[in-house]
Amino acid sequence: MPDFAVLASFILTCIVIVVVPGPSVTVIIANSLRYGAKAGILNVVGTQIGLASMIAVLATGLSAVVSLMGSMFEVLRIVGAAYLIWLGIKLWRANGALATEEPGPRPFGSFVLQGFVVIWSNPKALLFFGAFIPQFLDPAKGSALFQTILFGGLFMLVATVFDSIYALAAGGAGSWLSATRIRITERIAGTFLIGGGLWLAFAKR
Repeated sequence: MPDFAVLASFILTCIVIVVVPGPSVTVIIANSLRYGAKAGILNVVGTQIGLASMIAVLATGLSAVVSLMGSMFEVLRIVGAAYLIWLGIKLWRANGALATEEPGPRPFGSFVLQGFVVIWSNPKALLFFGAFIPQFLDPAKGSALFQTILFGGLFMLVATVFDSIYALAAGGAGSWLSATRIRITERIAGTFLIGGGLWLAFAKR
């Protein structure tokens, strides 16, 4: 079991990393503004499933998997970027549709899948785990597999807390919007999505 000081240092580092908005946060905020906090929370569920699968990849041998799936990562990145940009443009062209009609329910699974796709569209997240978590591993404190899962789980916990705060804050802001501000909301949400897509499109591996 790692020392308390190491765990505390890891958690503080995770907080610093997570509070900086990335592509997944832009999707969470945009959906929370458009559909309410529940949609954003479901996005968080999807991103956490994605993070869990990434941690599993890291635990089973990151370098071999990255080498095997190198070209697939590029495809995922481009597809994910195009998807976010398409959603953003769709909101920019909505022309105040939110003011005249309800967004309508969407299957819970669609938001979960969206979160999963976005996190896996950013291969830098997997490569980041490969460079970040091993720095805290200590062979004298137990098996590398156990420590990898422990640190990965802590990162997921921190990400869940702060991403959920983003979702709740954006969902709360959306509920206070009047009809005259709907168009602005559409453009803000659309800008977040387009920005997240461009982030992925031009990210260097």
